Amino acid sequence: MPVDTIVDSPPIRVMYVAGDRSKPINEQAPLAVEQLESSLTSLRGKKFYGVVVDGEYRACVRVSSDEDINRRKYLSFTIPGGRYVHRRLVDWDHQVELIGRSVNELIARPDYE
Repeated sequence: MPVDTIVDSPPIRVMYVAGDRSKPINEQAPLAVEQLESSLTSLRGKKFYGVVVDGEYRACVRVSSDEDINRRKYLSFTIPGGRYVHRRLVDWDHQVELIGRSVNELIARPDYE
């Protein structure tokens, strides 16, 4: 069973692939993650995040420089700094179907704003 922790995070600059907001999160998430990962040359050493913005799931990867953004076709934005619920999915790349369900569970938390 996953463990949720509350973390204070600084702003994080990311590139992302957006899901189709006309679909439920559990359908958006795996497709967006697959599209993002398949276009990267390597997953090693990268930090990935899942963010929901107005019903749209965003599969995100932290960028280290403007060059990363300029070389890629992705949209970019900054995840605002603040207090977040953190859930680590162990071996998530073999359990992609858990991503959407986890997002729905996090959104359903009573402390979700």
